[in-house]
Amino acid sequence: MITEKIKVLYVDDEENNLVAFRANFRKEYDVYTAISAAEALALLETTPIHIIISDQRMPQTTGVEFLEQTVKLYPDSIRLLITGQSDIEVVIEAINRGQVSKFIQKPWDWEKLSIAMDNCATLYRSRIELKLKNIELQKANDELNKFVYSVSHDLRSPLTSILGVINLTKMTPELNVASSYFEMIEGRVLKLDNFIKKIIDYYKNARDEENKDTIDFQALISSVWNTLKNQNQEIEFDLTVNSDSLFIGDLLRLEIIFENLISNAIKYQNPSAKEHYIKIKVDVSKEEAHISVSDNGIGINQAYIDRIFNLFFRTEDSLQTEGTGIGLYIVKEAIEKMAGKITVSSLPMEGTTFNIIIPNNRK
Repeated sequence: MITEKIKVLYVDDEENNLVAFRANFRKEYDVYTAISAAEALALLETTPIHIIISDQRMPQTTGVEFLEQTVKLYPDSIRLLITGQSDIEVVIEAINRGQVSKFIQKPWDWEKLSIAMDNCATLYRSRIELKLKNIELQKANDELNKFVYSVSHDLRSPLTSILGVINLTKMTPELNVASSYFEMIEGRVLKLDNFIKKIIDYYKNARDEENKDTIDFQALISSVWNTLKNQNQEIEFDLTVNSDSLFIGDLLRLEIIFENLISNAIKYQNPSAKEHYIKIKVDVSKEEAHISVSDNGIGINQAYIDRIFNLFFRTEDSLQTEGTGIGLYIVKEAIEKMAGKITVSSLPMEGTTFNIIIPNNRK
């Protein structure tokens, strides 16, 4: 809360008005007066003022011209213009140039002027409190950034080391008797590592503004596939990209989308199928990109179709496979952040197709 007494500066070329103003408001406010714009500017260089009030008609500088100069010195201050003119052009000029919040007709009514000043004081306190809250929020965001960095590096680093030790033991014949235990450890470590990656994806997607990158879908999707294909080398991967236009989009979010959809397609393959495939098709135009990701996996029961994008939701069939219930939620959030849409069609034990439309930000 702003507890200090509000400082008010009143500028007028009529001495009687200055005396009357000071006498009327000196108890409630810390009142300063100036008989010219030059005197007022000199005062402002050494004294922070919360509410700046100026008469419009002065000999050398108009009130609007003076208030315009005060914006640079004290952008958070509230400005009030006193004028005997009813000219709408003066009002518009005062708003555009002097950032005036209130107007008072001259000669003023003391009660109306008092109410106007009270409103200005309230507005100033609210503005400063909001500014302080924003500073606190930025500090909290910076601390959260550091925390996520710590999670992504300090926590995942020992997991990588554990996986390395497990792989070494697999190559040591005399430790075969314990291989089943190491496989269990490996499974738990991989699950934890995957969960951490999902948290990081969720954080990045929720907080970052949309980036505008030049997207090479062929290179992007191929890179994601090369990273994930070792999870199941029996899957046939088919990628088709048709493009007649440069595509501008958010590389980070597109990478998150393809990583999650391809990972799910690998994870939920149909064990009874003779062949396993994942097919991705991308059609890029000047307006948008149409993307389809299809597989012949276990599919999704129609009863669950409307819920698969919910946070932490998992179908009964998916419970048989390691997962977090976060991936599809992140996918939908990422697509919506890019003003896109996603739909899904699926048949149990036949496969699933995700259809995505993302606007091209090349404009």
